[in-house]
Amino acid sequence: METALIIVLAILISILASAIRILREYERGVIFQLGRFWRVKGPGLIIVIPIIQQMVRVDLRTVVMDVPSQDVISRDNVSVGVNAVLYFRVVDPERAIINVEDFYSAVSQLAQTTLRSVLGQHELDEMLAERDKLNAHIQEILDQQTDNWGVKVANVEIKHVDIDESMVRAIAQQAEAERARRAKVIHADGEMQAAEKLRDAAEILGQSPASVQLRYMQTLVTVANENESSSIIFPLPLEFLRAFGDSSSAPAAGAGSGVTTPASSSSGASSSST
Repeated sequence: METALIIVLAILISILASAIRILREYERGVIFQLGRFWRVKGPGLIIVIPIIQQMVRVDLRTVVMDVPSQDVISRDNVSVGVNAVLYFRVVDPERAIINVEDFYSAVSQLAQTTLRSVLGQHELDEMLAERDKLNAHIQEILDQQTDNWGVKVANVEIKHVDIDESMVRAIAQQAEAERARRAKVIHADGEMQAAEKLRDAAEILGQSPASVQLRYMQTLVTVANENESSSIIFPLPLEFLRAFGDSSSAPAAGAGSGVTTPASSSSGASSSST
């Protein structure tokens, strides 16, 4: 009798032990009763009636999924390899267990197909320069698709965009040409601004001849301080040279007229004496 009682107690203890479940803070238990959904329990200590009830554990922590490298053909017909990382978590354990067989595998396959389809609609330059925009677009599409599965996509990040070696050289040449174009444009803008400033300065100096002389003096001081040789080149305005030429031509003309007058008088005198 005692042996039978011990056996019964052992059976009851084993049944009770199998009925007791402990769920951590980040876990939830989806309870099915006779095959039908009953409720979500946890965290803490819960009791599951054997045979009648079954429990499926669901982890609510954020899952970091590495999306394998995908071969993508961009809109400008460039073949690239792209891989990404996906962050998601379960927000509704009931739908995550009932609406999809394996939500982890489903999210992985959906992320791969969405990555190929979205990046295929953009050019290579957009993939390299606008990653934040593409990440947000992919996240929005995945979040809409996984909402029915009780899964929330928190973030999507494109990690690498692998390009063929020949395409890398072409991109480097394009970047070099773009830098050369910018340098020429900046140089042309500088020349234009300098010409405008010189024109304004010439107009201001033209209104005051004394300021021109002061500017000449300042130039002489600068040249004398910077030039180690004893020779100094002093610029002269063309107006000064022209005025000097006009003043030198006037005495020459007067000298010519003075020569002819004595000649005529002497000739007259000689003729009279004859």
